[in-house]
Order: sequence, then C-alpha cells, then structure tokens
Amino acid sequence: MDDARIKNFTSCFKDQKFLHFFFTRVKQNESGHYTDEFPYVSPCGRELNYIRCDDLPIVFTKINNSTNELIWAHVDKLRIPFEPAKIYMSTEGRIYHPYPIYPFVGLIASKVGIQISNNFTFRDNKPAMFAWEGIEHKLTNECEELLTKYNLNKVNEH
Repeated sequence: MDDARIKNFTSCFKDQKFLHFFFTRVKQNESGHYTDEFPYVSPCGRELNYIRCDDLPIVFTKINNSTNELIWAHVDKLRIPFEPAKIYMSTEGRIYHPYPIYPFVGLIASKVGIQISNNFTFRDNKPAMFAWEGIEHKLTNECEELLTKYNLNKVNEH
C-alpha cells in the first residue's frame, strides 16, 4: 500500500469485503522480488500486493467471548478458535496465538493484549499459566517454537 493514494488507502481498510479478500490470501513472498523489504504478499489476480509489517501480517483484533474465537483484521467473518493454552508472551511483551496457515502465528493486538495481560501467571519471570473462563491453562509455548522454526521473530527489522 506504499503507493496507494490516500483516499484509496483509508477507505480500503474500512471495507469488510476488501479486508477479507486481502487477508485470506496473505502468504510468504516467494516471488523473487523485494523479498527482504516485503516478506509477505497478498495475491490479487496476476498482481501482488507486497506487505511489510513491524511483526506479523496476521493481527487478532478481538476475542469473541460468546463463541470463544479470535477475530483478525477487524473482520467479523475472519475467525479462528481461541486456544488459551497456546498463547505465548514474548520477552518484549507481545502476545501471540497459533494461526492455521502460514505464517502459522498471529499477533494479538495491543488493545486485546492489555485486556488479557492480567490473566497470566508467571514463574521464574516467564508466563507459565493463563486463566480463561475460570480455568488455569498451562502454556505450551507452541508459538515460541513456530516463531523460531519459521524465523518469524524479526520484529522491526524492516
């Protein structure tokens, strides 16, 4: 979106259909073009929308308590089951949750992270448990392993 005109840039991020289309197509940039500057792409026909982000392109923006689902990209139709035992808090304080396709991990938005941060129980200065709906969940740290395995933890390198 670097070269998008301001009018298009601001209006496209409010359009639920556009956001759904754009974010359901996000994948690793294997085009051979601009891979260092734009590690992700969202294909649109024969064109590629190149994506650069501070952390990960998938950001969970809401937890729907009634359905126990995470909503991402502010699009109500983009949902995955919330699995409390699988969230992970990095040493930087960022909170992650597994995502079913590449990049396999999504970032929980700061606003949501602040709301749930008191649910963590720490041992040896590391999150060990997470309380959700009256149940203490032992954290699996699955996201930490995925971030390392796929070299996704390059925060702010771009």
